[in-house]
Amino acid sequence: MSETRKRSRRRFGGHAHKKQRGARELEVGAQGVLVTCNMNERKCTSEAFSLLSEYADALYGPEQPADTGDSLSEDEEDAEAALKKEVSQIQSSMKTRQQRFSAAQSGANNVVFIHTHGVDPERLVHHILSDLHQTKKRKSRVILRMLPVSGTCRAFPEDMEKFLSVFLERWFRAPQRATYQICFKARNSSHNKREEVISAVAGLVGKLNPLNKVDLTNPELSIIIEIIKTVCCVSVLKDYMLFRKYNLQEVAKESTNQSTGPQEAANQSTGPQEAANQSTGPQEAANQSTGKQEAANQTQEHGEGEKAETESCNFTAGNGTKEAELE
Repeated sequence: MSETRKRSRRRFGGHAHKKQRGARELEVGAQGVLVTCNMNERKCTSEAFSLLSEYADALYGPEQPADTGDSLSEDEEDAEAALKKEVSQIQSSMKTRQQRFSAAQSGANNVVFIHTHGVDPERLVHHILSDLHQTKKRKSRVILRMLPVSGTCRAFPEDMEKFLSVFLERWFRAPQRATYQICFKARNSSHNKREEVISAVAGLVGKLNPLNKVDLTNPELSIIIEIIKTVCCVSVLKDYMLFRKYNLQEVAKESTNQSTGPQEAANQSTGPQEAANQSTGPQEAANQSTGKQEAANQTQEHGEGEKAETESCNFTAGNGTKEAELE
């Protein structure tokens, strides 16, 4: 009975969930974009290619196909040679189309890594989120977040310290200075402690320039550290809080916070009636007391909204060093 099951699995692909041979994986030295999704990695990869290509063409222009040489002459070469030449041209053109973006297995569920070539991932993703923040258009269904990865190293303390001491100089070495926060996330990795990593990175930033200060409310820069298995992905991002932690869905939904505008306008339209009511003193006093109570209620609601938004960031501080946690 067991032998028949084995034969059926071999014949019908019972182990299709295993990793395919030859598939690219996230490795040290890679540069690109980490894309998170919700249970649909194939659709996420397709949306990521479409979105990245659209905005990359706007920033850098469309990809130029490789120069395939002069066209063939029928008199010079026979049909077989012409066919081989045409096949080689098609293969070379396919390689050029895949040169700017290519997908790789990240090593974690619901996370896709897109390699970039000849493209600055930080500038590209920031441009995407800036456009979505202004237009409020949803251009993806399954993509949740897009995190640029400007550098990678081995996810071990000595390797990370050596790499980050040079990588962070661009933003934090004197005379450069900025307010910052550190966002840490580890997937399929248990040999890195959150508190130890954040403390070590904060120490490196302080050595580069003591004027660099931690700001968990509205930092100028956010140091993103994403560890997947034995690879550490690093980037330094602007407008991290403004763009809702680089969440495409949240940035597109941000306009819903302004839905109270028409209601406020309707409340202001009662101005003439209020002016008419000023002729009665006792009634005016009652209306003013009611207005104060409404203003107090609005202040309370606004305070509760700010409190909820602050708590959703999940920031913690302790031992004299402020820390920030991603998600």
